[in-house]
Amino acid sequence: MSSNSKPKITHPQSLEYECLTNLNIYDSPECNRLATQAAIGRHLRLTSNSTSNSQNTAVEICLCEDNYPGWLAKSDLSSLQPTTLAYQAKSFSPEQIKKLLPEIINFTQKAMQQPNYYLWGGTVAPNYDCSGLMQAAFASVGIRLPRDAYQQEAFLLPISIGELEPGDLIFFGTPQKATHVGLYLGSDRYIHSSGKEQGRNGIGIDILSEQGDAVSQSYFKQLRGAGRVVKSY
Repeated sequence: MSSNSKPKITHPQSLEYECLTNLNIYDSPECNRLATQAAIGRHLRLTSNSTSNSQNTAVEICLCEDNYPGWLAKSDLSSLQPTTLAYQAKSFSPEQIKKLLPEIINFTQKAMQQPNYYLWGGTVAPNYDCSGLMQAAFASVGIRLPRDAYQQEAFLLPISIGELEPGDLIFFGTPQKATHVGLYLGSDRYIHSSGKEQGRNGIGIDILSEQGDAVSQSYFKQLRGAGRVVKSY
């Protein structure tokens, strides 16, 4: 073996891995559509060493913090290292979470001040999708939420719109499913990352009222309800 050769790295499924850099996780082995992202330090497990595509370019994985499945390009396997300590979820009481809400709100407002655009599957700064921004904001203080808006809605304590307090989540979509989520700021305002077809193409603040601009009105018509974070996933 020459001095420039590198030994082949294997990645057994029995191990848990830590991400050494921000990684894209895809929704199919073709790796052409982003499902989510894994920030530096996140843990994942390989759930399959094989692929269903002829190019054999991806491996199936599951992110440990939110149990979110996806596909990782094999070219990114070099950005993983086996963890010495397996991921362990941290427990939070409702009172502890309430004290952390100002930091969570501050995270979203700082994220809005950076140049950004709406990225489907985005959970890593500066570009987020709606639920990705919520997940990242709560993760910044150690609180874990499920990945997608409908999963977050199911995980939270349901509350009425009249009970909204800063730090609660507001859900939008159809009668069948939540497809969008924002973070309530108080005074009928909420912050969210919305797409360019219906929104701001990035992080913005809208009004929870029929009296807002066209974007606020459009989302208000899709209002489903609200939820309060009282535990970590």
